Amino acid sequence: MKHLCLNCEKGDMVRTKKDSEIEYRGHRAIVRALDGWHCPECGEVEFAGKEGVRYAEALEKLRLKIDAEESAELARIRKKLKLSQRRAAAIAGGGVNAFSRYENGKARPVAAVVNLFRLLEKHPELLDEIAA
Repeated sequence: MKHLCLNCEKGDMVRTKKDSEIEYRGHRAIVRALDGWHCPECGEVEFAGKEGVRYAEALEKLRLKIDAEESAELARIRKKLKLSQRRAAAIAGGGVNAFSRYENGKARPVAAVVNLFRLLEKHPELLDEIAA
């Protein structure tokens, strides 16, 4: 009997243990031997037992790691550019306390803010133009 994939409606799902890739903000990790029904067509997984919890925990662990790395990176770049948190927030278009919240992990900056400061690190001469 076929177990049709609910995602693509093409694949005949196969019950097996298989590694699955997770992704967060462009970073990837592998969840090993994930038990469930796997679609050979689109890669969709229907988790068996508590595998969904294990998958969610792995994704949360990756999210916390990447968010902490981005917070530290923003603080490092801001200091390298000799900007106060208030000035950095004004450049990014956030509220006066935005950078403080980004740097201490209480708020997650949008990707555009992270990318802007990565660009400014490589091209600090643009700081005057942006700040004008």
